[in-house]
Amino acid sequence: MTFWTAPRVYLTLRGLIALANTIMFTTYAIYYVVELGLNPFQLVLIGTVLEITIVIFESITGILADTYSRRLSIIIGMFMLGSAYIIEGSIPFFSESMMALAIPLIAGVLFAEFIRGIGETFLSGALQAWVTDEVGEDKISSLFLKGTQFSRAAMVVGVALSVGLASIALNLPFLVGGVLFLILGILLIMTMKETSFIPEKIENRSPVRAMYSTFQDGISVIKGRPLLIMVLFVTLFTGAAYEGFDRLWEAHFLQTFTLPELGDLKPVVWFGIITLVGNVLSIIAIELFKKRFDTTNQQIVKKSLFWLTCCQVIGLIIFGLAGNFAVAIGCYWFLSILTAISYPILDTWVNQNIDRKVRATVLSFLSQSDALGQSAGGPFVGAVGTRYTLRAAMVLSGILLVPAAMVYGKIARKRKDFKAGENQSA
Repeated sequence: MTFWTAPRVYLTLRGLIALANTIMFTTYAIYYVVELGLNPFQLVLIGTVLEITIVIFESITGILADTYSRRLSIIIGMFMLGSAYIIEGSIPFFSESMMALAIPLIAGVLFAEFIRGIGETFLSGALQAWVTDEVGEDKISSLFLKGTQFSRAAMVVGVALSVGLASIALNLPFLVGGVLFLILGILLIMTMKETSFIPEKIENRSPVRAMYSTFQDGISVIKGRPLLIMVLFVTLFTGAAYEGFDRLWEAHFLQTFTLPELGDLKPVVWFGIITLVGNVLSIIAIELFKKRFDTTNQQIVKKSLFWLTCCQVIGLIIFGLAGNFAVAIGCYWFLSILTAISYPILDTWVNQNIDRKVRATVLSFLSQSDALGQSAGGPFVGAVGTRYTLRAAMVLSGILLVPAAMVYGKIARKRKDFKAGENQSA
């Protein structure tokens, strides 16, 4: 029996991706501002270009994965992401030449983020679809939860590595992260198998017609299953709520509260502590959740999503209204635990209820909805934080999540799921 089984490949992939991303994005803001000299508008522009790219290419790459190969899509994504991050980390080496040609440094970052966005779309949907087919729908729940634990553990290591590398050179985390993605791509070529996926037959059709057929099948699945439309609605509001929270939680701690002194250590140390503790608590919470609840039971999964989302609404609002640092940090850790559990649970439920041949396409539609929510919700929440207060922005993030909780409540009351309830009305 080969060592590189599908679960081991998946867990290795989740861990290394989390490690690479944490190495890069723990100190990326310092790199952008100090090394590249980007202003606030340019920082927002970077996120906008990334999300727009994802919206445009998400469905296309999902269709490619369902028409040809999920494995190939994932490997392409690894190499595109690695290349994008190496380009982004190499900008200081070419800064003088770029300035001599009157090319602003932001142009190099935007080009790299465009490549990154396409790479992200090759990966999203295809990864979940591949591993679900390989291990089976009945076993995917525990694997998704374990994958989140692997990711959180890798993030703990990544924070320390990021700080160490950035202390040598601010662009070094991007170069190291990019190389890790390229190594992962090579590793997947050697170890990743695709034994359960049957690609679309295209002998008598052009590749474009085959892809269009897959797209039509995906649209038909969504149209025929009102519950899936409701999940698209959920991802739209979840993306809108958490884009603002993810971008502003550090600023909320810095501007709203006085961070306790830790000797001569800088505030950045507090954020390292907050992140590390949140990840450790999430790993423990996922393990307790797996032991206590049967995640193969559809009704338990749906009720869990409802209550987890309700608790997130409450946590976000209290985080915004917190009167002192202790309450705020407790809310942040509470939210870290909730999101760590809810995302793999949602992935499990959706993957268990989508036809295999259009799984990556439908998952890409969900990712596209999330990106749309982030594109619209992030600037809106940010504008409220700028015009009023960061407290108001955090409370607004909680309010934006209320529609998602309401939809989950409606879904939890239904006894049937996607496959069984194709003709239900929403």
